[in-house]
Amino acid sequence: MPASNDSLDRRDFLKTVGVAGATLGAARSAWAAKSSGKTGRVIGANDRINVGVIGCGGRGPYVANYFARVGRENNACQIVAVCDVYEKRKREQAEHFKVKGYLDYRELLAQPDLDAVIVATPDHWHAKMALDAMDQGKDVYLEKPMVHTNDEARLLVNTVKETKRVLQVGSQTTSADIWWKAKKAIADGMIGQMLMSQGSYHRNSFEGEWNWDIDKDAGPEGKGDNFIDWNMWLGSAFKLAPRRPFDADRFFRFRKYWDYSGGIATDLFYHVVAPLNICWDAPQFPTKVMATGGIYVYKDGREVPDTFHLLAEYAKGHSLVLSSSMANDQHIPGTIRGHAGTIVMVDHGQFERMVPHITVIPQLANKPGAPRGTPPQPIGGDEYAAKFGTKEIQIPIDQKDPMIAHIENFLACMRTREKPHLDAETGARAMVVINLAVQSYREGRTLYWDEKKWKSSDKPVKA
Repeated sequence: MPASNDSLDRRDFLKTVGVAGATLGAARSAWAAKSSGKTGRVIGANDRINVGVIGCGGRGPYVANYFARVGRENNACQIVAVCDVYEKRKREQAEHFKVKGYLDYRELLAQPDLDAVIVATPDHWHAKMALDAMDQGKDVYLEKPMVHTNDEARLLVNTVKETKRVLQVGSQTTSADIWWKAKKAIADGMIGQMLMSQGSYHRNSFEGEWNWDIDKDAGPEGKGDNFIDWNMWLGSAFKLAPRRPFDADRFFRFRKYWDYSGGIATDLFYHVVAPLNICWDAPQFPTKVMATGGIYVYKDGREVPDTFHLLAEYAKGHSLVLSSSMANDQHIPGTIRGHAGTIVMVDHGQFERMVPHITVIPQLANKPGAPRGTPPQPIGGDEYAAKFGTKEIQIPIDQKDPMIAHIENFLACMRTREKPHLDAETGARAMVVINLAVQSYREGRTLYWDEKKWKSSDKPVKA
């Protein structure tokens, strides 16, 4: 991806997120420059990969337990360290895995036997932790969403290239067999020219999405297990989020606030846009994005909408349509429409649930002047009919747990140094359309994407 004077380059970003103060900021930049390009340990075929976990809320332990399960089954990896700014979470996970626990992720990265890290923190920390890990020669399993801003996405793409580290974005859905079978079907011509991809992510509950339990005694003044390093969590010293007094709702329910999350778009749409990019003939940037929605039901002080819709256009002549609400759980089938056929990948509409098969539906129509009673003919013509027939085709899907498949793919790529299923470049293309949708919603305007300059515009960009 071409560099641009209109956006942050990596050196500028490292200065920006360095420790506050000009002297320490310069020292951070010098350290980063010196550290950049570390190759890490050469991992042999029989070596166990040592993994550290940064972020021990709900998602971090969930993913770490899967890594540990894979390690138990084939001796491929083991958890060797954990980190969280909340003492209780750090202690519990350190005891669970019987490993060292840290409050500061930089101490975890300095652990000499570490090969890779799982980053499962709030979104605003993803880029910095991934950059620091790669600078220290570590590979990265980076939970979705990939980053918090599009500038950060570009920096991660460039840094993966510079450091030659393996980075897998943790949207495990992309390792499900569904998307790879759909990709082959499209490449084989089963839908002809692609026109539109559609999907949704709907939920409903009495509590309202992201209203997770709050530990009322926990905070920066808490003693023992109740201590939270609020200043580190905010990342204000690194200019990651505005400084503000401790707010338990923001800490425990961070996805409700723009400073740390993009709400529905970044939490849930990432699981839809990333696998669709796998299906398409190549991961793509959007050219035009718009979004709408609002806080229709859960007026509980949240900033992000509880109902959100995204519409995007792509240069190759197709559109993306996504729908979501946290106040209604009726899904829309995950579908890719083409002129000659349609693929229904997720008939129940829940992108993270397995399906036994995908369905290809030929597009049929009556030819002008055909005698009465003549069956509809395939829009794709005689060649299409000869190759695929005129009836629905069900393509069976392997039922392997996509979480296991995603982790195994990451670990295998750590050994071979190949690109994983959801590499930085594919992940960035999904991230851009999502972040543009958030920006469109917040600013109330349609946005256009300039791929060469890596920035948004309010006017169409010439090819």
